[in-house]
Amino acid sequence: MRIHVLQLQAADRLISDTFNSVGLNVLSAGTFIEPADIQKLILHDIEYVDISPRGATHTFEIESAIILNQNQLEQEMTFADAITGIKDLFRSADLEGVIRQEIVEASFNPLIHSFQQQKDVVSLLLSLNSKDDYTYQHSVQVGMLSYYIAKWLHKSEEEALLIGKAGYLHDIGKCRIDNTILKKPGRLTESEYNEIKKHTTYGFEIIQQSFHEECLSLTALQHHERLDGKGYPHGIKGPDIHPYAKIVAVADIYSAMISNRVYQEKKDLLFVLKELHRMSFGELDPRATQVFIQHMIPNFIGKKVVLSDGRKGIIVMTNPSDYFKPLVQIGEDFINLSEEAHLEIELIAM
Repeated sequence: MRIHVLQLQAADRLISDTFNSVGLNVLSAGTFIEPADIQKLILHDIEYVDISPRGATHTFEIESAIILNQNQLEQEMTFADAITGIKDLFRSADLEGVIRQEIVEASFNPLIHSFQQQKDVVSLLLSLNSKDDYTYQHSVQVGMLSYYIAKWLHKSEEEALLIGKAGYLHDIGKCRIDNTILKKPGRLTESEYNEIKKHTTYGFEIIQQSFHEECLSLTALQHHERLDGKGYPHGIKGPDIHPYAKIVAVADIYSAMISNRVYQEKKDLLFVLKELHRMSFGELDPRATQVFIQHMIPNFIGKKVVLSDGRKGIIVMTNPSDYFKPLVQIGEDFINLSEEAHLEIELIAM
């Protein structure tokens, strides 16, 4: 079955090797198409490929589906274990004033090892969703995303794990904040907001008494600081903010905005990337933010979307001159959002 690359779907299987114009083997026969593969074909100016007939039942397709389901189940279990681990850490920090290294290692490291080969972080964020308290899920997401950003910045595996751990622990100081404030459904008063901001110094104190790595405690203290000096708790500027805190700040904002909270509905994943892009000019570390956006954008290819006019389609290609205005296929039609100023993506799903 010969098909144009813009009509490819996730899980389509190539039945022949695919070469570019100079003879480079871009994708091999037997490859199950992922969103990043479509982008790769487009970049190599390949227009048509041969795939197995859709709907045909083959043993390898069944086996692949079983493996995918098993991997998904394992990821959900390790995610749940990490949620349990952060709950234990919050409890320990609240009761004893310290957290234990063995709990962190037992819950966070398996999480990262489970997701090390995961290329589609967007699907990961869409599929892994806990019904637990926002604070716990947020801590796990920030740990994962901080690890990914560190790897995308070409940090060593050892340093990336440390940065991921800093993200996992960044909000531990919230264990000392009254739950009536943390879970208040309405707008916080000035005094309540000032109390919330203390979680950074509380986290610094707890981690400083629990670990010898200063980078962990400084990340908890500084992840709400901003390059322009308008953050908290101390209003320090870019050069004085620890590099790990700058990375965790990007993951923290992204996770917070894509999550439902008691006082705010979640924002769409692509909308939040656009907001991060805006903040990279003066507030957030531009390198960490841009590398995060650049690695996230290709993962949107193949995702279902709902447009602002109610129509539903699939993202088939990103726009290199405007990441946030991709090409969307609706039935047999293709909508270039960069040429449709009145249209926006309202929702992205699996």
